[in-house]
Amino acid sequence: MTTEQEQRALPTPTPRASDARVPLGAFGPLDDDIKRRDLRRMKLVATGFLVGATIVFLVGRYLELHVGAGWGYMRSAGEAGMVGALADWFAVTALFRRPLSLPIPHTAIIPTKKDQIGDSLGDFVGENFLSEAVVRDKLERVGISSRVASWISQPDNADRITAELATAARGIVSVLRDEDVQDVIEQVVVRKLMETPIGPPLGKVLEGILADGSHRRLVDLVCDRAYDWVTANQSTVLRVVHDRAPGWTPRFVDEMLADKVFSEVQNFAWAVKTDPEHPMRKAVDTFLIEFAGDLQTDEATIARAEQIKQQVVDHPDVQAFIGQAWGTVKRMILDAADDPSSALRTRVRDGILSFGQRLTGDEELRGKIDGWVADAAGYVVRHYRGEITTLITDTVARWDAEETSRKIELQVGRDLQFIRINGTVVGALAGLVIYAVSQLIFF
Repeated sequence: MTTEQEQRALPTPTPRASDARVPLGAFGPLDDDIKRRDLRRMKLVATGFLVGATIVFLVGRYLELHVGAGWGYMRSAGEAGMVGALADWFAVTALFRRPLSLPIPHTAIIPTKKDQIGDSLGDFVGENFLSEAVVRDKLERVGISSRVASWISQPDNADRITAELATAARGIVSVLRDEDVQDVIEQVVVRKLMETPIGPPLGKVLEGILADGSHRRLVDLVCDRAYDWVTANQSTVLRVVHDRAPGWTPRFVDEMLADKVFSEVQNFAWAVKTDPEHPMRKAVDTFLIEFAGDLQTDEATIARAEQIKQQVVDHPDVQAFIGQAWGTVKRMILDAADDPSSALRTRVRDGILSFGQRLTGDEELRGKIDGWVADAAGYVVRHYRGEITTLITDTVARWDAEETSRKIELQVGRDLQFIRINGTVVGALAGLVIYAVSQLIFF
């Protein structure tokens, strides 16, 4: 049989949860009527060969008795052809049903041995296709990482993957119940946040920021803004000095004092802004370092941080945000998934392309990925081979025996009729040769 015929020879029904025998569903192309007609036609052809061999036998026998012994060759060929045709008809028929409905042992093999066939098929697949050595060897020869790298490096394929991921994300988000997700956010995330002291981890983060100097850019920004504010608010300084000055001082004295104060404040702000080693900056660093330590070790500071955290969480605006958090996130995901030009989809696509290009040029990375895939596949077949082959055995066990037999016969019965035809022809030739040899030996 060809590969296509071999694939059609085995039914592929949809398994059901029940263990009861179920009718075998349709499988293969929807050409059962054509196959049924072909099967009937081939059966008629094979039967025709049997009828032909019978006619040859009867004519040869008649001529042998009434004309001469030389017609024994014809009679022998027809007789052996009949025997071969009948024997092969019995063999082919016995696969699917009991010949002539007689309870002959070892007939109707497929209906009566269906479960054993399923078990044998499962064992065969498990031992020859799901062994760890076979799977690893196949994966090594396939070179999955190289193929994946080549495939995802193409923009069209990256777009396709991105679209599929967007569809999957949209489906998952749509399936999730808003109430359930919101409950998880409120009962798990928020509760976990409230149970975990915020001081020590916040202090640890601040300590790390201070250690690598990342905070200096923020200090620079504050100093710049402070200098700009002082420069732009000279009138404010004058008004403050005038308001706080004694009433008996002349106004020009107040203005001179205000100008002096403003000049000193501006010079101080400029010095802090331009001098990275200014004592004010060092004082800020010292304060932040001490504050980071207090957040981790000082009970009073930790308690104060917890109070602030509680106040923030209890704020009406924060509570409203928590109550609407999932709805907001859901809308963001759906909008990003629906828009091919969204920033999220663009970043995912660029990330896929970048990973594909890196994987193409990094042999070590490809080797690691191939090793991970092989290890994962080996683990699966090593621990779950029995469960995988059970899919075959359980599915076959649920098929209806008689319908299974009819379906399989419909798929391969036409080819099996050639066995009957060949049996008739070969039997006739063998009978002719045997008769001829016996004539040579004994006469």
